[in-house]
Amino acid sequence: MARRPIALVTAAVLLAEAPGIVLLNAVMARFVEAQSMSLDGLDPDAMVTGTWALGIGSGVALAACALVALLAGARDRRPGRFGRGLLTGCAIVHALLGAVAVGLIGWGAFALLMLVVGLIVLTLVAYGKEADVPGTPQAPAGARGPGGVAVPASRPAPEPGPEPAAPAGA
Repeated sequence: MARRPIALVTAAVLLAEAPGIVLLNAVMARFVEAQSMSLDGLDPDAMVTGTWALGIGSGVALAACALVALLAGARDRRPGRFGRGLLTGCAIVHALLGAVAVGLIGWGAFALLMLVVGLIVLTLVAYGKEADVPGTPQAPAGARGPGGVAVPASRPAPEPGPEPAAPAGA
């Protein structure tokens, strides 16, 4: 499987999306500031500050997800526990935004968000098994364990040792 290019494309898409989300929130902050908008009596300046903070925080989170995918692709190893959690959270947020985008923006935005979800999930699945990571010891094909039982290729072969004694009276 071509997991390295998938991870690198995912990183590129997420990295391109990061400044886009910051720009989108900047435009929304300008509208809130120009219209002096508020929700239920909230200070309009607090709304502007909150919009900027959300945009910058989202951009940083997307850049962090892009970095995790980039490192996975560059090293050709699966991300660590924190990185997998970050990518999983990013996929969930994109899926939820896609569901909202259908009603607010249209099917084109939904398709774009689902493409990003697909790339993230494909990156996670491609690096999913520990045994598929290069450098992990694997049993040679056709290896036999104690008692002549075949060992799956994804597990290390057991060390040869003494055969177990036959049960008494057999």
